[in-house]
Amino acid sequence: MTKPKRYKRYGAEFKREALRRAAEEGMTDKAVCDELGISTRQFRRWHGEMALLGHDAFPGQGRPRDEEMAALKRELAQVKKERDFLKEAAAYFARLSK
Repeated sequence: MTKPKRYKRYGAEFKREALRRAAEEGMTDKAVCDELGISTRQFRRWHGEMALLGHDAFPGQGRPRDEEMAALKRELAQVKKERDFLKEAAAYFARLSK
């Protein structure tokens, strides 16, 4: 079996910079694509999205959500440590009171 093809993802800033470079005097879309190693078809899609949506183009893939998830996981690990410590302390003091 062959692995499915993994597509490279580009950030919004990279896309905007590529479009800005193509708008410079003397630059062609093809030259920018060759320079950055992207396909002209992909570049045309970015250009169409920017023309259609303007500044709202390229919203991203939800990185803030991923960061929030990582922070919640760290907090959960800390709370579990505290819970386990309190369980041990309660067991220790219960033994002392007998």
